[in-house]
Amino acid sequence: MTVHTILKMGDPRLLRVAEPVTTFDTDELHQLVSDLRDTMRAANGAGLAAPQIGVNLQLVIFGSHEQNPRYPDRPLVPPTVLLNPVILPLGSEEEEDWEGCLSVPGLRGLVPRWKHIRYQGFDVHGKPIDRMAEGFHARVVQHECDHLVGKLYPMRMRDLTSFGYTDVLFPGIGDADE
Repeated sequence: MTVHTILKMGDPRLLRVAEPVTTFDTDELHQLVSDLRDTMRAANGAGLAAPQIGVNLQLVIFGSHEQNPRYPDRPLVPPTVLLNPVILPLGSEEEEDWEGCLSVPGLRGLVPRWKHIRYQGFDVHGKPIDRMAEGFHARVVQHECDHLVGKLYPMRMRDLTSFGYTDVLFPGIGDADE
């Protein structure tokens, strides 16, 4: 089990545009996915992008078979490893909802996201992935893929009065959940 340090907002590596994965199904790639899973689980994350541990590749993981303690009222998102993702909005409908980020610990904000999306990419073996998603699933995918283009969720916010510390905004959740 390898748990990496998660980079925090302010680290310039989080602002880079990640490089595409060009070689699939390698020992190194499988190890990176394993490390991302271990790191995400240790932090109770809903997802994690390779740039968050300093690896400049277009690779995100998200989802779980178990309820996430940071988002106890949200539906499960299928566990996914997604490389070289492309997101297409299905319509123009957006919704705002609360987001947190392991790279922005202790804070949450109201973030607008497309409500319905199609996402495409590849799994760790190079097999194509093509899915539709809505609601929380769509939000998680968009959030994680933003890390691949150097964006953190506060950059998407339209109103910073809806940005604050988790333990103040949601007293029952606490601030150790980020």
